[in-house]
Amino acid sequence: MKFFVFSPAKFVAIAGLVSLMGLTACTENSQNSQNNQQPSSTNVAQTNASKEQTKDAKPAPTEVAKAPSNDITIAFATRRDTKDLQSKVDKVTAILSKELGTPVKGIIADETASVEALRANRANVAFVSGRAALKAEQLSGAKMYLAEVRADYSGGKSYNSIFVVPENSPLKTLATPQETLEQLKGKRMAFTSRSSGSGFIFPVSELVGLKFVDGPDRLDSFFGKVTYGDGYSSALQAVLRDQADVGVVSEYALLPPWITAEEGKKLRVLHAVPNVPAHGIAIDDSVPADVREKLINAFLKLNEAENNELFRSLYNSTKLVKVDHEQHLATMRTAIARAGLKP
Repeated sequence: MKFFVFSPAKFVAIAGLVSLMGLTACTENSQNSQNNQQPSSTNVAQTNASKEQTKDAKPAPTEVAKAPSNDITIAFATRRDTKDLQSKVDKVTAILSKELGTPVKGIIADETASVEALRANRANVAFVSGRAALKAEQLSGAKMYLAEVRADYSGGKSYNSIFVVPENSPLKTLATPQETLEQLKGKRMAFTSRSSGSGFIFPVSELVGLKFVDGPDRLDSFFGKVTYGDGYSSALQAVLRDQADVGVVSEYALLPPWITAEEGKKLRVLHAVPNVPAHGIAIDDSVPADVREKLINAFLKLNEAENNELFRSLYNSTKLVKVDHEQHLATMRTAIARAGLKP
């Protein structure tokens, strides 16, 4: 029998080699285990790389995806015509949780914060306007799958942007949009805000299309004075108080709570721009297709008689309808581009 005598140096070298082989095996087993894991179809997968960069950004190899979560978080938009919103959100999310068999959390946020929540994976779903939906698509890959229908929307799931003047204004609705809006040259214009679809984007798009202005930064070349409000009420009050000759708002803003019924009688519509897409529900692309379909069907339960009164009280909507994202938002995309703006 032969005996091998190891010197201390050889012993250290061999021990190091064995340790290295063990570490390599552990690493490979860990990687194989991770590669073989499959996400649950009932979970809302948070497997996207961090959306701290835009959707097009590629994650670095060392980045770790966010852990999956069973919870669904919905950002509910703040709107002036909704009261006691948190209580209603709690009731709506309870219905959705029951239908899905999955915890649903509701948060309240303005549209900017809602889009940011989608981008940062703090929300999976959001109630947003058409413009905000396009921004959410750009930043997080979210798409609008449901749109609201309201009794005060002339197009059902779309509505009008309207140019409003005092009832006794000398400005008249003429045979063509060209003739009607040509009267506004040199007049004082009150826009709802620079972020409003019906109170800025669509009317500016109309003015650009008729070649009265070149873009949103050249409005002073046509109007005598341009002001921006902080909502429908401020634009309408500017007209009512003779601080502006014309204002632009959504067609439903001529009703309470935006102005009183008496104030509404003192105004009339000079010109309407149709097909502003209704607000709706955007769902992030991190939500798996099967979960998304369950979520859409759960939302449609709000149309049923036992839930519809609650849903109507949320945003004054009569029902939700399925929409194709591209088709529903096509007019908004066109208006933004023609007006020389960005989502």
